[in-house]
Amino acid sequence: MDSFVLVGDAREVSTLTTSFSSNASLRGFLHGLPGVDKVGADARAAMLGTRSIKTTAKRQAIDLAISMVDLTTLEGADTPGKVRAMCAKAMHPDPTNPDVPRVAAVCVYPDLVAEAVQAVKGSGVKVASVATAFPSGRSSLEVKVTDTALAVAAGADEVDMVIDRGAFLAGDYLKVFEEIVAIKAACGDAHLKVILETGELATYDNVRRASWLAMLAGGDFIKTSTGKVQPAATLPVTLIMLEAVRDFLATHGRKVGVKPAGGIRTTKDAIKMLVLVNETTGDGWLDPDWFRLGASSVLNDLLMQRQKQDTGRYSGPDYFTLD
Repeated sequence: MDSFVLVGDAREVSTLTTSFSSNASLRGFLHGLPGVDKVGADARAAMLGTRSIKTTAKRQAIDLAISMVDLTTLEGADTPGKVRAMCAKAMHPDPTNPDVPRVAAVCVYPDLVAEAVQAVKGSGVKVASVATAFPSGRSSLEVKVTDTALAVAAGADEVDMVIDRGAFLAGDYLKVFEEIVAIKAACGDAHLKVILETGELATYDNVRRASWLAMLAGGDFIKTSTGKVQPAATLPVTLIMLEAVRDFLATHGRKVGVKPAGGIRTTKDAIKMLVLVNETTGDGWLDPDWFRLGASSVLNDLLMQRQKQDTGRYSGPDYFTLD
């Protein structure tokens, strides 16, 4: 346990049940978690952010980061053609170089899932869909479950749900817990990523509580943000979430993934995230199955940096498609 972030030992919670019959019992659990030392978390994240990776290791890190990207389009103006173009880029990020790895997944709205499924068929690229009244989360549970079921029926491999931050901030933890449980059930075999929208949670303690709440309710991944709210995937917030999944594995025996999303724009940003993973959870999470980058805009910079590794010069952004 890293004493610079947590006060106390999270292993003390290992005997507690993950089934809660009342809001009071869930509140007691979440507020009984060790608190986050904000100064320590900020300092630790800043220190890890200064790590430098060079030469061969940098090339490996770039390829790993590319393979972890969830390439995303979540705009009201999305069209089937735009989705097909994005899927083509996901499968072949640099059409001139077949050695460039494919990305992990494409992420679209539920009504475009079938289009994406057809476009990436046989490629190994997964199809994710946002659901549950994304990005606000302000809708009835019935609507959220239906939204999820429709995405899964259309072929989504993964569902990115957003929690009801209003309920969480009001202390109605049981409502949030039960919604995640219901959405997880509606997912069937699809993996569930639970978006916390950390920029609206106000405190690091709330980020830690929301992370544990999402994992206790059955989330397969915890995700920082929708990308619609700032701040989004900061290094300290990602550090806190990585510590949460590490401790959850130690206390509950289940491994959960992490997805920082929003604000990751450069290769340096992406590599800082990989360093954070390696130093916090270990290389067992350095895999697209357990760590993703919700950062469509970073892909072109990764491709430019990769090409520089090969040729010694930047090709420039005009050589790659805009997303």
